[in-house]
Amino acid sequence: MSRETASKVKFKYFESKASQIDLSKKVEAERRKLLSVPVAQLDLQKATSIRNLVEAWSRTSIQSRSISECAHVYENMISDKDRPTIFLGLSGALIAGGLRKVIRDLVDAGFVDVIVSTGAIVYQDFYQALGYHHYMGTPKADDAVLHDLYIDRIYDAYVDEVGFVKTDDVVGELAASLPPRKYSTREFMREVGLLATSDPNSIIGTAAKRGVPIFVPAIADSSLGIGLAGLYRAAKKGGEKLMQLDTIQDNYEIAQIVLKSKKTGTIYIGGGVPKNYINDAAVMLDYTQGHSYVFQITTDAPHWGGLTGSTLDEAKSWGKVSKKATRATAYVEATIGFPLVAGYVLESEDLVKNRKRLEFVWDGDDLKQIRAKSGDVAKKV
Repeated sequence: MSRETASKVKFKYFESKASQIDLSKKVEAERRKLLSVPVAQLDLQKATSIRNLVEAWSRTSIQSRSISECAHVYENMISDKDRPTIFLGLSGALIAGGLRKVIRDLVDAGFVDVIVSTGAIVYQDFYQALGYHHYMGTPKADDAVLHDLYIDRIYDAYVDEVGFVKTDDVVGELAASLPPRKYSTREFMREVGLLATSDPNSIIGTAAKRGVPIFVPAIADSSLGIGLAGLYRAAKKGGEKLMQLDTIQDNYEIAQIVLKSKKTGTIYIGGGVPKNYINDAAVMLDYTQGHSYVFQITTDAPHWGGLTGSTLDEAKSWGKVSKKATRATAYVEATIGFPLVAGYVLESEDLVKNRKRLEFVWDGDDLKQIRAKSGDVAKKV
């Protein structure tokens, strides 16, 4: 349009409309309150560490802020003077996804006191402790060809089926060597972990060294269960008596940990059985105050009704999470979200330096005491 024919109409409709709005003092006060903290545009030149980045995200939005909130919940549960017992629930393809050492480092730092895991995660950690690996693959592979090559696929990672079979045999041989009585999965996983202590990056090996109990409530639904099933068949044919896993003993043991803890904090990576099991532990023998701190990293959504995506507030109705719990949820894939939260706490020199470990004193399936250890001095929690 030429300058000669341009319209000379002055248009300030919205400005004049805004001037007509009559805001009461109460509305003005609410507006000032809600509009008091601007979103800070991320400055990557200042985010020179994981901790700096996650802290900067506390002033951004969407899931980056959610990750920052999860990190702060974790920091609060670690620094709480009441020394909460921290439970870590693990599910999903975390070892294939490369998070093995991240989890191991949290255990070694004393930032995880109890692990509840799917069988797949602890099995694949043990598989690597025996010298086998996960390999870079592709989700576009011809799975029929992989089958004939004895290669298993976990999305875009490959595992060696021959190595899995050999790992099954090691698990079976270990179980066959144990006295034929009932064992909780905590007891059994300690025995498996002792075989992995030569690998400094093993989760279960580090847990065995540090006295961190590992529960695998759905152990039958895993490669661990496959190895034990083969042993069971062989023993049945030979009329031999075997050790037996008693998952109800697990219930008794983990519930005692909750009951003997001043406070509890929980971390859910994914969901499924580990998430539900740790939640149930709060009400398994007696109702407690519920978990005081909790955060979860998940890709599921609550509107499907499943537990993996269920909100942490939903657990309040069951008494599993405290009504006053400090909590946060990030809807982020675990291999992205969890290392950021873990890096945030591991990069804090004060948290690492001042951390007291917990020692669980067991007499069979009875938990006699939980002690917080500072150096060589044990103090009753």
